[in-house]
Amino acid sequence: MKQGLARGAYSLLLRIATPLYLARLWWRGRQEPAYRQWWSERLGRSDVSAAPGRLWLHAVSLGETRAAVPLVDALRALRPDLCLLLTHGTATGRDAGRALLQAGDAQAWLPYDTPGAVRRFLQLHRPAVGVIMETEVWPNLLHAAKAAGVPLVLANARLSERSENKGQRLAALMHPAMACFAQVLAQTEADAQRLRHSGARNVQVTGNLKFDMTPRPDLLARGQSWRRCSPRAVVLAAVTREGEEAPLLQAWRQLPQPRPLLFIVPRHPQRFDEVAALVEQAGFTLSRRSAWGDAAPSDSAADVWLGDSLGEMPAYYAAADVALLGGSFAPLGGQNLIEAAACGCPLVMGPHTFNFAQAAELALAAGAAWRVPGIEQGVRQAVALAANPERPLLASRARAFAAEHRGAAARMASQVLAFWPDEAAGRTGT
Repeated sequence: MKQGLARGAYSLLLRIATPLYLARLWWRGRQEPAYRQWWSERLGRSDVSAAPGRLWLHAVSLGETRAAVPLVDALRALRPDLCLLLTHGTATGRDAGRALLQAGDAQAWLPYDTPGAVRRFLQLHRPAVGVIMETEVWPNLLHAAKAAGVPLVLANARLSERSENKGQRLAALMHPAMACFAQVLAQTEADAQRLRHSGARNVQVTGNLKFDMTPRPDLLARGQSWRRCSPRAVVLAAVTREGEEAPLLQAWRQLPQPRPLLFIVPRHPQRFDEVAALVEQAGFTLSRRSAWGDAAPSDSAADVWLGDSLGEMPAYYAAADVALLGGSFAPLGGQNLIEAAACGCPLVMGPHTFNFAQAAELALAAGAAWRVPGIEQGVRQAVALAANPERPLLASRARAFAAEHRGAAARMASQVLAFWPDEAAGRTGT
């Protein structure tokens, strides 16, 4: 009774908020036009007919889409006849997801979580099984999938202590939603325990897919060519979030001359111009990646390079001697530190890495990362590491750390395909 009332109240609020949701998407479409495309899919409709029986994989944004690459490769290795329905919630995720598509696959926006929208979505696509990446829990979608007989797997699942505490305040809504998953594949035992406490059933620990991500050799070579253009050490501020760049620039100004080259890569593309303005307001000269094209960096003497492109993160790590981990110097939980290690880039982390808690501790133990209490200490530590004559050894430790923990993709793929009905292969292969 209480659970039904909670989901009913949730659904009513979403229906009332639908115009605001659509208006927000339209507003975001000013800078990212994809938000104004395929509009009907947000409400579970489509003008394109869909073949039933696909494996549906939802990767909400760029990070989840990139993490899904090794899982998709492992699934296709086990079932070459597999056809995918790939859904997303952000423009960057959808753009990156196109590279995963093959003949017979489809791509769409995940619908807004109202009962009608999710019901139309499932009736339209009729997937055989669904895989939700990492942390996406939508009560109406999960309830409708279970009612429709579509088994759902939460893959690469993680749940921080902070998120668990928030979920407990909405236990009447979120616990039944978590119980709708047929299988939960957790990154760590700590994640598994929190997920069970949050209502999940049939939870197994299979590891972290991000360890299976392999940097593209051409991107590594591109970054190495950029590095050769700078006579100074290069310190990368990787995947920075709002509120982190200004303190970073202030700490950078306090360094004695000559300073290393600072390379800033913001997480969100809509902030590229904002960060460029912050750099120039701080009195630094700036060179933007978008101005280089296929050539070398246009100004190797600039104080700051700005990484204002998408899909080139391995190149940015390859161009750096050491990186400061974005999202870890403000209470935001940190970003994917495993990718930096796989690219051979040592990391300096702030105090806030709860989104990647176990990976952070493993990286520290392996000598692939260092933790500091704040950005001023982080800047000093990064500069010292960049000048360390043993820097090639540090890079080797980082790569070895990333390689040691691979294998999650194969484990997850076998678990997902255990829910794959035999007749689905015949439908998707036609």
